[in-house]
Amino acid sequence: MKYLIEFLPLFIAVPFLGFVISLFLPQSKEALLSKFSFTVAGIQLFSIIGFVGYWLFLGMPSLTIPDFVIVQTHEYKFFIDFWFDKISAVFILLGAFLTFLVTIYSRYYLHREKGYKRFFNTVLLFFLGFNFTVLAGNLESLFLGWEILGISSFLLIAFYRERYLPVKNAVKVFAIYRIGDIGLILAMWASHHFWHENIDFMKFTNSQLVEIQLNSHYLIGTFISLMIVIAATIKSAQMPFSSWLPRAMEGPTPSSAIFYGSLSVHIGAFLLLRTQAFWDHQPSIKILICLIGFVTSIIANAIARVQSSVKSQIAYSSISQIGIIFIEIALGFDTIALIHIAGNAFLRTYQLLVSPSVVSYLIREQFNNFVPRPLTYEDYIPKWMENTFFILSLKEWNLDTFIYKIYWRPLKWVGRKLNFITFKSLFYYYIPFAIMSIFLDYHKETFPESVEHYFPYLYGLLSIMFVLKSFSEKNNAIFAWILLIMNHFWIAIALSFNENFDFSEVYLYLSGIVLSGGVGLWALFTLNKIKRKTIGIQDYQGYAYSNPKIAMVFFIACLGLSGFPITPTFVAEDLIFSHIHSHQVVLAVMVSISFIVDGLAIIRIYSKIFLGAYVNAPQEMALKSS
Repeated sequence: MKYLIEFLPLFIAVPFLGFVISLFLPQSKEALLSKFSFTVAGIQLFSIIGFVGYWLFLGMPSLTIPDFVIVQTHEYKFFIDFWFDKISAVFILLGAFLTFLVTIYSRYYLHREKGYKRFFNTVLLFFLGFNFTVLAGNLESLFLGWEILGISSFLLIAFYRERYLPVKNAVKVFAIYRIGDIGLILAMWASHHFWHENIDFMKFTNSQLVEIQLNSHYLIGTFISLMIVIAATIKSAQMPFSSWLPRAMEGPTPSSAIFYGSLSVHIGAFLLLRTQAFWDHQPSIKILICLIGFVTSIIANAIARVQSSVKSQIAYSSISQIGIIFIEIALGFDTIALIHIAGNAFLRTYQLLVSPSVVSYLIREQFNNFVPRPLTYEDYIPKWMENTFFILSLKEWNLDTFIYKIYWRPLKWVGRKLNFITFKSLFYYYIPFAIMSIFLDYHKETFPESVEHYFPYLYGLLSIMFVLKSFSEKNNAIFAWILLIMNHFWIAIALSFNENFDFSEVYLYLSGIVLSGGVGLWALFTLNKIKRKTIGIQDYQGYAYSNPKIAMVFFIACLGLSGFPITPTFVAEDLIFSHIHSHQVVLAVMVSISFIVDGLAIIRIYSKIFLGAYVNAPQEMALKSS
């Protein structure tokens, strides 16, 4: 048993070292890049097979590694924790086998592609995030892997970055993912108040403890479960968030197979399985999961049958099956759900990998052998009903329009109303006000408690205003970037007015913001100087084509500013959320909205400036792909 526990961290170390080493391999050496990638995946696969075999021989014990504490205060502890059980065993075996298979396939499929190295770098980054997620022993560790999966997904969808649609759809998918990210953050925030500590998943298995806590904190427990369901629904493309999955198929076929056919799309189901011991005590949540799965399965199946693109057909078919998996999990059929997940993953990977060959074959075959359509159950229902359902399915039930109207349009509309926030007013009014606010914060004991109570909400509102203005800014990328930096300062000031909030925690949070923000400003000023103009963000300009090094530096700055786990800000985001009190739901929602739009604005700036067709290309390039 002891040797098994000591072996667990190697399943993180192998893909991590593989990713880091792959960054330094020369781009021109295709054979070296591909061989190295499938060697890393192969080492992981055969190690896991041996590990799982010995684990089965020992009787399938649950394995946990002692907590690795990163940050600890008198009220809070952020720790990395790993847990291995039958759920982890199925997913980690699935991930290693399919990654090994796809890396071998991609060696020839992507031969002579310009982004050959970029593809394998991203796949190894995804492999690291996937392993971290499925081995996570608490919500904080799971969120770290969850974030890596999200950014690697964006990079693979936008792989053909000189085209319009892949880049636009990558931004759309990232925007939907961002809601799921905040769902997890809010679940972690509520968990702090529910348990009064950071706990691991193993505590969920203590049903007596969970029932006692739910009886005394029923509303908070329901809120945690609801946030988990929202995060899982989005990650697994369930209704009403299903439309992002076919849009994600803009990437290369191998990435579509490994991401959206098999591994990434099942992470929502994994989240439900991992937290099942908690929400299983709440019948309303089980009914909600069943409803989501049932509606998704029916509608997605109908949409799949009328799609003209083979990738879209496979995507919606996979969504339909995951809907059934959600129902199985809600009903407590864990083993059946795991078998179903493995079967669906293998089938969709196979279908996507052979889809180019099958389409080519069917195009020729349809002219040689005509087969009349057989009768189906639709022929026995009224024609008006059949036609209505057909049109709705053909339009994908207007899911894209629905998301645009409730998500994108309000953000843009509010952002355009904030024209009073200008470059001049930023330096004349807002930055001096921020400095004055820091002074007031140090002397907050002089204010009456009734007045001090409203300060966090005031600065929370300012953070939302600044981030929405940045999201709608078109003329000046530097101005939009400064607004995003200021947004984090407003959040820090807002929460520093809460009681028992240590200033060292503010410094930890802002250290990554200042560093990443400064690097990003340097990259934008350098690009302005090279191009001899103020870079705007109206259209996709593709400057990664002419300035790849600046593009890489700015992308790293974007990751740091958005709270990706490369700076202390990642840990501090969870830390500052723990200081929002349980009765300050409005403040938690305000900070969450700020984080959602912050991520969207950051990825929008990067995409508009560095992705898309190069604006100064010597030859004419199509703006939009078909």
